[in-house]
This record gives sequence, C-alpha cells and structure tokens, in this order.
Amino acid sequence: MTDPRTTVIVITRNRSDDLLHTLDRLAELPEKPPVVVVDNGSTDGTASAVRRHPLAPRLIPLDHNAGAVGRNLAARVAATPYLAFCDDDSWWEPGALAGAADLLDAYGRLGAVTARIMVHPHPDAPEAGAASGAGPGEPVEDPIVQELRHSPLPAPSWLPGPALGSFLAAATVLRADAFRAAGGFSPRLVLGGEEELLAADLAADGWWLVYADRLTVHHRASPHRDATLRRRQGIRNTLWFTWLRRPLPAAVRRTRVLASTVPRDAVSVRAFAEAAGGLPWVLRERRPLPREVESRLRLLEAPQRESTARRYCG
Repeated sequence: MTDPRTTVIVITRNRSDDLLHTLDRLAELPEKPPVVVVDNGSTDGTASAVRRHPLAPRLIPLDHNAGAVGRNLAARVAATPYLAFCDDDSWWEPGALAGAADLLDAYGRLGAVTARIMVHPHPDAPEAGAASGAGPGEPVEDPIVQELRHSPLPAPSWLPGPALGSFLAAATVLRADAFRAAGGFSPRLVLGGEEELLAADLAADGWWLVYADRLTVHHRASPHRDATLRRRQGIRNTLWFTWLRRPLPAAVRRTRVLASTVPRDAVSVRAFAEAAGGLPWVLRERRPLPREVESRLRLLEAPQRESTARRYCG
C-alpha cells in the first residue's frame, strides 16, 4: 500500500540519534509518504546524517533555530493535500496516515485529525517506562489521551470523533490549504504550546479539529531537551495566546489561574516577564475570536485547571 496524499514534516535540532530512529520507523510505513526534514541549525552532524539515510528525505538545513516555523518552511514545498507533523522522537503507526487522510477526504469541513499517542521508554532513560507502570520497553498511553477522548466540546453530528479545541503537532495530520490560509505557526512563539494559537485560528476560519482513537502515533520522549526552557516558553506562549485571542474577562481569568498554579520560581517569573515584554506587539495584533469559538474555549477552562497532563514543570 502506498498513499501519496500526505507529506510527513519533521523538525529537529541536535538530536541526530533520535532523528535517525524516527526516520527508520518512517521508512517502514506502507504509505511511503514523502518526508521533509527541517534541521533547525544543528551542530551535531544532523544534516549529514539525514543526507546519508536510505529514506532520502528532502532536507531543509537552516543556520538558526526557527522552532515551529520550520514546519511552515516545509509546508511551502509540500505538494500533497495533507501534512502530518512529526517530532524527531515520534513516528506514525503503519496505516495511520492513510486513515487520517481518509477522514479528511470524507469530511470537507475537517481541518485536523489528532491520533492516540503511545509513549515508549527511551533507552537513555529506561526508568521512564517503569515510572508509568509499564514493563521494560513496553509502551503506555500518554495521559493526555484521556482528555482528548473525553473532550467536553459539543460537536456537529457529522464529526467522526470528539471535537478538540487544540491539537498536539506531533500527533496530528492537517489539511494543507487550511494550514497555509491560517498562517501556519507563529514566528513569535518559537516552541512550547505553539499549537493553541494556530488551532484557534483554524476554528475561527470554520474548520473543525477531531480526535481519532483508531489512529496511533508513537512517542519516545528524548531526554536530550531543555525542559526548563520549554517550560518558560510554554508559560509565555500561553499568556501571549490568551491576550491575542481571548476576550478581556477570559484573558484576565486565565492569567490569574496561571499565576496561581505555575511553580513559584525564577523560571516562572522570567516567563511572565517575557510575556509582559511582548505586550506592545500583542496589543497591536490582538484579534478576539468569534463568539462561537470563544464559547468552546470557555468549556475547556475547567478541564485545563484540573488536568494532570498539562502541568508546567521541569
């Protein structure tokens, strides 16, 4: 089985071993999708390793770290109607890309399909599997999946699964035209919860996002990451999204919740300071969401507060 409908887009930076493992898995897919790798200024020989890999993905080497914007660059050269995002430590299960494309083919107002996520212990951090209650090398379902599966959002009768208010990039296939029309990922946010702004803009454009339980993506979380930086950027980006798109009462409410729940340390202080520093451009670019989209986001506020899978830690 081959399937030419979906391009897989991978962004990476200084995680060559993880990336090669992912490319090995993508090479095994029966769909044989075209693959584009964006190297965000790696200094560990990633670009050379990609050029030598038998999969022969298209490589876009950058001399700097563009973060999630690397996906935008790959989307410009993709010729398929659908885009499947993939991190350098994740990969799609055989048949999942075809299944997502089938859904997008069948439902013209569907903008994105998010798959179930199975987490594998990383060989450099074998304790991860045991901490999740799994045996050695045994994958477990990511805790966020329960929240996706039981999304509280109302959905139109035609939607083939639970409606979502956002998505996880490494587990999602998007309609390419919708992605481009919405502007892709914001260059302001770099990485860390960057999906929330794009998801809201897709919804404002009339697209629906869905969770598909029968499709699976695998994640072998790399320990080679700066968790502190990711937390700082995640808090900052949440605040920026909130003030860019939410009405004033909701923005104030969410800011207060964040201030009362994030760790009380220097990382959180710096995140709030960076968010405040961006206030001039946020106010210039502020565009509150349509009422129907805002009403959906309001329904997610309580689940977000109670979530054990969305904590800002690290």
